Amino acid sequence: MERGATTTISFYTLLNKIKEEIALFPDKRNGKNTHFSLEDIVMAAFSVFFTQSPSFLAFQKGMLEARGSSNCQTLFKMTEIPSDTHIKNMLDNVPAEKIFPIFDKLLGLMEQEGILDDFRCIKNDLLLVLDGTQYFGSEKIHCKKCSTREKNGKTSYHHAAITPAFVSPNYRKAFALGPEFIHQQDGSVKQDCERNAGKRWLSRMGERLSPLGITLCGDDLYANQPFCEAVVKEEMNFLFVCKPQSHKWLYEWVDINEKEGELHEFEQKEGYGKKKCRFHYRYTQNVPLKNQEQALDVNWIEVTVWDSTGKQVYRNAFITNHTITSDEEAVEIVKAGRARWKIENENNNTLKTKGYHLEHNFGHGKNHLSETLATLNILAFLFHTLLELCDRRYQLIRETLPRRDMFFDDIRALTRYFCFDDWEHLMKTMLAGLKLEDPG
Repeated sequence: MERGATTTISFYTLLNKIKEEIALFPDKRNGKNTHFSLEDIVMAAFSVFFTQSPSFLAFQKGMLEARGSSNCQTLFKMTEIPSDTHIKNMLDNVPAEKIFPIFDKLLGLMEQEGILDDFRCIKNDLLLVLDGTQYFGSEKIHCKKCSTREKNGKTSYHHAAITPAFVSPNYRKAFALGPEFIHQQDGSVKQDCERNAGKRWLSRMGERLSPLGITLCGDDLYANQPFCEAVVKEEMNFLFVCKPQSHKWLYEWVDINEKEGELHEFEQKEGYGKKKCRFHYRYTQNVPLKNQEQALDVNWIEVTVWDSTGKQVYRNAFITNHTITSDEEAVEIVKAGRARWKIENENNNTLKTKGYHLEHNFGHGKNHLSETLATLNILAFLFHTLLELCDRRYQLIRETLPRRDMFFDDIRALTRYFCFDDWEHLMKTMLAGLKLEDPG
């Protein structure tokens, strides 16, 4: 998927997209409170997540005082460097939703460059996975947007979000989109939940995404009639895990179809990791999703995998609105369904344990701060993903430093001690230090 030699996307192409959107943020401040521009405030927070250096701004202030310039100005095109406290105070009043259009701008760049075309898989659709994840928890710190749990007479507070991402059975990368936060909704007495957040996300993003050709993928939580109907209404397709215990009526129809000879079965040997395993497929079409007159008809498919010793190593079933008219289509659909795990491994797990520290409390605030900082962190992750795909120098460095923590360690050290003229200067310096030939 290397595109460094052909793409027009660069570090500053991406950075400019961020700055263009920040310029549209409403700014109701007045008087002395406007000394630092809102653009500098947002870019300062973003720079911390991009470098994954909580002390980045403090180091750059010291560099500015000692040398008259800093990497905040040269790399991130900031005018001044606000304090951590000022950034948190200001961003606490900026809803995360204001940042979502930046993801849309970057998605537009991916469309323009044809980057997502390599991710097409099931029926030539893009596979977009929805998954909820918790990123903050505390028994003391909380804000008005926190969700709560009661246990043993104690109240705990947490933040969670749906983190949509494009994945593919054929590639390890995941392209993150803007999150949808699970939090108390205005006028509601009930706590929010992942399913309701998914409906809001679908309503917000459906019109934008449906022209791309999308198959939404998710766990059993989404395999219910209202959500599936909403997906179809937005002119998208769906592929959701379907468990027997939560879909008893559907599985009764699967049994009926099997007895009437309308359930198809076949086996074949396929690779499972580094080993060849035996895959057994069962599929049938037009089974009702629930026990009611207006039930949505869906297509059902199941796969069971045994290793060479006969041990069962995997079993799962899915529902979809994609037709399954051949064994080849069945295999394609199952591969897409099994790719759902990538949102945990390549997206959420990377954000939490591979350098981005999503679960770390960078600042909580009273209003929007926790969600806004989490959104900027996810944006930094997407920024790095695109650079790894489109910047040849960055690609070569990441190939040499495959662990993200090693890469971020080097970025932190270099930007602490040296002021670089621009992004290209930093990349060339790292290449030279690693004794790598500059690909140009």
